[in-house]
Amino acid sequence: MTESSATLLQGGRVVSADGEYDADVLIVGEKVAAVGDVEAPAGATVLDVSGCVVMPGLIDNHTHLSMPFMGMMSSDDYDTGTQAAAAGGVTCLVDFAIQREPDQLRSALEEWQGRADGTAHVDYGFHMAITNANEATIDDMAAITEAGVASFKLFMAYKGELMTRDDAMTACMERARDLGALTMVHAENGDVVDLLVKRALRDGQTNAIHHALTRPEFVEAEATSRAARLSEFTGASLFVVHVTCEAAAAEIQAAQARGVPVAGETCTQYLVNTIDDLRKPDVEGCRYVCSPPLRDARNHEPLWDYVRRGILESISTDHCPFTNEQKARGLDDFSLVPNGLPVIQHRLAKLWDEGVVAGRITPSQLVDRTSTTIARRFGLTTKGAIAPGKDADVVVFDPSAPRGYGTHTSFMNVDYDLYEGEMASGSVRHTLSRGTMVYDNGQIVSQPGHGKFVARQTALASEGATA
Repeated sequence: MTESSATLLQGGRVVSADGEYDADVLIVGEKVAAVGDVEAPAGATVLDVSGCVVMPGLIDNHTHLSMPFMGMMSSDDYDTGTQAAAAGGVTCLVDFAIQREPDQLRSALEEWQGRADGTAHVDYGFHMAITNANEATIDDMAAITEAGVASFKLFMAYKGELMTRDDAMTACMERARDLGALTMVHAENGDVVDLLVKRALRDGQTNAIHHALTRPEFVEAEATSRAARLSEFTGASLFVVHVTCEAAAAEIQAAQARGVPVAGETCTQYLVNTIDDLRKPDVEGCRYVCSPPLRDARNHEPLWDYVRRGILESISTDHCPFTNEQKARGLDDFSLVPNGLPVIQHRLAKLWDEGVVAGRITPSQLVDRTSTTIARRFGLTTKGAIAPGKDADVVVFDPSAPRGYGTHTSFMNVDYDLYEGEMASGSVRHTLSRGTMVYDNGQIVSQPGHGKFVARQTALASEGATA
């Protein structure tokens, strides 16, 4: 299929954020041309998708591809990572560029763009993570927004590495507010975590479970509350990433009730995995080390309820994979395990089974929380819906085509699968990115470089204002 061809998806059930209906979808070039009872134009490729669900391509607004962290690099690059994304129905992701130079941000953006350019299979954008919030860095934020990066991330954890103190965080939030950009935070009290980690290691508590036990729920809830109060004070729009527990979500709800411009997301693993996964022996337990950590199962239903009500407005993955060899570095010291899980390919199948099939959310809510609201929140104006004029980013999901989880079906560049041996009740049949077939019945059929950088406008730019 070429990018200039016409394709008709015929006989499927289109699911949007506000409902579902039987309809054909006509794609011409890179755009959706028509939705409804459509006759195939001469020469069009017709795909029979009867019995399938046709959804806007998923957007993953929280990934870490080729990320340098803790002295190593996450194992998925923009080639393998976006292949896995496409296999999971993801047609656009927003990755994190991490500040590397002490006094400016532009070199980090250039570094990450260099990694992605010519290698990605689906479209991508960037957030900018600020790790040294001095005056020069804050001045450089304007250049980053002009380059199409409309969001800045601050870490309240990882003391001595990535953590931003409250005074610098406040200054960054004020600048982001003035630029019309979004401030994102990793909300954990890094000082308390640092204290608890040092105590645990001193007492010989070194295996993987102590990663979670030294990052209890209150350190996340406290940091979430603090970030929300700073948002309230500065008037900056705030987005809390990877919310893991009821206590932190409650702080977001309380802030929203006060009129604070704060929103939040959770991730697939916090809805389906538990702290008990870190109790598994040897390197298997290390595979589940991420921050904030997996929580007790009692948080699952409250989190699903916050998702259902839109308090947590979206579900991402925080995809940050490391191999068994990389994870094993911390077998005798949990603080040395690189943080992150391989999830990007599994989000749709897991949320379909644990959300839709289980009756926790509707198909339309799934579309909204994984695509439409994300597109709106992060300024991806041509994405997030199947409608005339939108990018032809489409996933065809067959709810009656089971597929086993495991390394034999995974495109993620890791030598294990967190859900090995489990079976998904449905699976992705086709993924189209801007009208081009990327994933087709178990195979990647695109070439590296199909995916393009997507510039995002700030709120001010979208209103025609200047900062």
